[in-house]
Amino acid sequence: MAQPLDGKHILVTGIGGFIGAELARKLLSLGAQVTGIDDFSSGHETNVPEAARLVRGDLAQADSYQKLDGHYDYICHLAGQSSGEISFDNPVADLEKNTIATLNLIRFGIEKQVGKLVYASSMSVYGQQPDAPTPETAIATPSSCYGVGKLAAEQYLRIFAPQLPFIGFRMFNVYGPGQDMQNMRQGMVSIFLAQALNGTEIEVKGALDRYRDFIFIDDVVDIWVQALGNEAANNDFYNLGAGQRTTVGDLLDAIQKATGARNIRVSGGTPGDQFGIYPCLEKLNAAFNLDAPIDIETGIKRFVEAL
Repeated sequence: MAQPLDGKHILVTGIGGFIGAELARKLLSLGAQVTGIDDFSSGHETNVPEAARLVRGDLAQADSYQKLDGHYDYICHLAGQSSGEISFDNPVADLEKNTIATLNLIRFGIEKQVGKLVYASSMSVYGQQPDAPTPETAIATPSSCYGVGKLAAEQYLRIFAPQLPFIGFRMFNVYGPGQDMQNMRQGMVSIFLAQALNGTEIEVKGALDRYRDFIFIDDVVDIWVQALGNEAANNDFYNLGAGQRTTVGDLLDAIQKATGARNIRVSGGTPGDQFGIYPCLEKLNAAFNLDAPIDIETGIKRFVEAL
C-alpha cells in the first residue's frame, strides 16, 4: 500500500513529461502538495495535473530557481533530454539538459534543506553489456552522449550525498498510457504503436533480435512513491525494470496481437544504440516491494485500451 503523503510538499521536475505527469497525479492522490517545473522542450502543458502548481523554467538556467520559492520535503527529478539518438544532434545541449541541470538542482536542494532527491538515471549508463541480467556493479561504459551525461550526473549526486540524500533509479524502457505518441525519436513502444495505429508500416531501426526490458508506467510510479519514505535505500542506485528479457520481435508480436497491424520494415540502426540489455533486479527487490511486474502483452493491451 502506498504511503500517505499528507502535508508533504514535493517538487516534480519534468512534470509535463510522460513519467513526471503520472507520478504527480499519484502524489496528489496521496495527499501531497505538488509543484512542477518544466520548460516544455519535450513535455506538454496539457499533461500537467490541474491540482499541481506549475512553474515554467529551464533547470540549466540559474534564474529558474528564483521561481521555486517555499520549502520542499522531496524532489523527484525527471526533467531532461531522454533520447540517445537525439543526444548526438547537439551533445552540448544534452549535457546542459541532463548534467548541468542536475548539478544546479542539487545545489538548490542543499540550499533549501530538502530531505531527499529521487533521480531518474538510465540504463544507457551501462552501454554494451553481455547477454545476461545486468547488475548495478557492471562497469558503466555508455555508448551515447545521453548515457555519458546521465552517468556524470550520478557522480555529482554521490559527491553531494552528505548534504542531500538521494536515490537514483537506472530506468529501463518505461511505457504505457500517457506516453507521447507524436515523438518518433524516443520511446520504442510508443513509436511502434503509433505507427501500427496509424495504419502505416512499422519501421524498425535495427535487428529484430535486439532485446530490452519494458516496464509499465504503474510499476514505475509505485517504486518512486516507495522511495520517498525509504531511508534505508538512500544514497545508492537501483535498476528499475521488469526483469524480463524481451526481443524487439517479441514486442512487435504483442503490438500486432493488440492492434492487428502486420506490415514491418527493418532499416539501419540509430547512433549509440545498445544491442541488448535487461536488468538484474536483486538489489531493487531487496530494498523495495515490486509486486509481479506487468508483462509486455498485458501492458500493451492496457496501453491500447486506454487510447
